[in-house]
This record gives sequence, structure tokens and C-alpha cells, in this order.
Amino acid sequence: MGIVGDSLERAAQAAGTRPIPRSAGAQMRYLVKQHKGSTKAVAGLLGISQRTVERYVKDQIKRPKADLAGRMETEVKRRWQPLVRKRARDKAATQTGLVIETRARFGFTAAPGTSDDGRMRRITQHLPPEYAGRLLAAQDAGASEAELQQIAADGLGEVYFRDSGSRADGLQVEFTDIDYMDVNL
Repeated sequence: MGIVGDSLERAAQAAGTRPIPRSAGAQMRYLVKQHKGSTKAVAGLLGISQRTVERYVKDQIKRPKADLAGRMETEVKRRWQPLVRKRARDKAATQTGLVIETRARFGFTAAPGTSDDGRMRRITQHLPPEYAGRLLAAQDAGASEAELQQIAADGLGEVYFRDSGSRADGLQVEFTDIDYMDVNL
């Protein structure tokens, strides 16, 4: 994924109501349960042997190396509380919208005689459910990072720069050089 996709994923993970399992054994047992009891599938997912997975499940190994601990935590977070995440995403797409905080270069294509030089801006803006729904649906459909950036640019252009149609009619916003982006559902 890219910056926009990762920030949407972090926002969905933050919607969880319970913390992920702490111990390595509990995380491994959760992953095995998610893969319908297949230690072989979990081993392939994490890049370790099937026997090592079995040892973690039985708590024979308690402390993974840092890189394995990171991979385990990432995979558990990706799968943790899917119904809670889905509800939060659905609510954002239909009722509440989402908040984007970003620092990026915004450039414009506008009428002749106006300034269209891009510059770095830090923007925190609420996007209405229409744009939140488009952004989340595109992510679910497997849209590329460029497509997600374009949808975010369209939303920010409409809400922030064109003020929902009350100014800067015809202004096209370019959203590039993203320094960071945080999304809250």
C-alpha cells in the first residue's frame, strides 16, 4: 500500500474496542485460529517454520526476535476485530464522514492569471460521507495509491478549497509530495 491506503488502514485499526493479544503465544494462537487451525499457513505468512509456529502456540518459545515480533503484531492488527472495523468504516461512509490531516504539496489548475504554483500546506479537514464512501469503497475494490490520492484530492478540493461550491469554481486540485497523512473515522 501507499500513504493514503496505509492511513486508511491505521484508522480502521484504531476503531478497535479491545487491545490485541500481548504475548507472542497469544498472538500466534490468534493467527492460527484465523487460518482455521493451519500452522502451515501461518508459517508461510510469517516466513518461519511450521514447527516454530507450533512451539509458540504451546508457549515453548516466549520471546520472538524483533523482526518476527513486528510481523506477528502487524498480521494480528490486520485481522483484529473485523466486524468492529467494518461497522466504523460503514458509519464513516454513510453518516459521519472522516477527518484527514495531511501535509502535502497542493497545486492548482485554475483560470488564466491566477497563481497555480504548488506549495506545502498542512490541512486538517472533515470530508463528508460522500467522499469518505468513495475513498473507502475504492480501497475495498483494490484501487491503486494514485486513485486513492485523486479521490482524496477531489474531496479536499471540494470541501477545503472550493468551500462546497461557494468559491473558486472550476479549480482543479493536485495533491502530490505527501509528507504524512492521518485519517480518523
